Amino acid sequence: MKEGKIVVGVDIGTSKVVTLIAKVDEDKNINILGVSETASVGIRKGQIVDIEEAVSSINKSLEAAERMAGYSVSNAVISIGGSHIECFNSKGVVAVANPQGEINQSDVERVIEAARAVSIPSSKEILHVLPRSYSVDGQEGIKDPTGMTGVRLEVETHIITASATALRNMEKALSEVGVSTKAFVFSGYASSLSILSDTEKELGVILIDIGAGTTDVSIYVEGAVSYSSVLPIGARHVTNDLAIGLRVSLESAEKIKLFLSRTPKPVSYFERNDEERKNSDELDLSRLGLSEDIKKVSRKTITEGIIRPRLNEIFEMVGSEIRKSGFGGQTPAGLVITGGGAKTVGISESAKRVLAMPVRIGYPTELKGIVEEVQNSSFATSVGLLRYDANVNTEEEGFNLSSFNLGKFLPFKKGSGPKAKNSASGGSGKMAKKAIDFIKSFLP
Repeated sequence: MKEGKIVVGVDIGTSKVVTLIAKVDEDKNINILGVSETASVGIRKGQIVDIEEAVSSINKSLEAAERMAGYSVSNAVISIGGSHIECFNSKGVVAVANPQGEINQSDVERVIEAARAVSIPSSKEILHVLPRSYSVDGQEGIKDPTGMTGVRLEVETHIITASATALRNMEKALSEVGVSTKAFVFSGYASSLSILSDTEKELGVILIDIGAGTTDVSIYVEGAVSYSSVLPIGARHVTNDLAIGLRVSLESAEKIKLFLSRTPKPVSYFERNDEERKNSDELDLSRLGLSEDIKKVSRKTITEGIIRPRLNEIFEMVGSEIRKSGFGGQTPAGLVITGGGAKTVGISESAKRVLAMPVRIGYPTELKGIVEEVQNSSFATSVGLLRYDANVNTEEEGFNLSSFNLGKFLPFKKGSGPKAKNSASGGSGKMAKKAIDFIKSFLP
């Protein structure tokens, strides 16, 4: 650990596949070594629809990042999203093993396992079991009960589930390029790890990660995730509206949207005379090299007539999710918007108008190394994957899909007691036995 461990995050989205390779030191500082962003094909609304095309996209992204970092990737933490993501809150109760002594890490593990023991459809897998708060003998609001004295230990958890089929298809695509899956992480939760501050989480905050095909919603109350959901709408719908409204191709509409997002509206627009207003309202598109013969368009027509109605619709759906969660009045820190869609022109104003709460755009921070292009809202999920991996126990580095019903996604502390050590040594013992049996099979 003194030299630091290498962590790899692969964010597989609707519009792009991002691979980040970084080194994490003892203080959990992340030093970016390799960055790659490639267009994704074979993926729609966060799910694989053509595995061969998806494998090609993932392979291109991995190879480019490996060349930059000078490191060959063998395993990685993978983002997972899509409308199949569901959540619910669960409680667990256990008796403390040694009532005369202190609550130890094994007690904490047992109570989280008790909360995990819920009935879910066979088509679903538990992705995360995230503790919200603990209670010891009726005393509520405890963040970490380790070391306290008590008889009865309770926990409130937030459980996130995903489609088993979607997970296995994603794992198969990674295995096709020779990469084992260390962990799957819900993309909205990953983004919150890289974007939100501890103060915002403690106060109560709503994170909105707007991707190309979906929008992830994560609500934090009193420092812990309390609600998660995925909306089947994203920034690509804005591009589609532009393509229809301006009668251009999707490629041209995307270029116009990005150009508009980079071109700020003049501050003194309303102070100008009619002629100056007309000139300032015109957008010169001749330098974008569009295939269509469009030279100039009205900024007002695009922003207020096409983009704003779609953004309003997205935030109305977000508002509906907030009301559905029941935590709307417990988020004074307001709304944090991230993801590639956060760069859309007028998005902050639209969110403030529809949701009537404080709004800011979130960017990954506190990074070292190659950070120029990574400090961008569209890299929120991929940086969050690195932060997730940086906090995972070293014993868990061989983790894959076949073991994620064994509690490996639980946020245990480093050196999580005898239970974790026994499971690690037991796994290596089984592998050694299999190897011996295999050799014996060739002996006369």
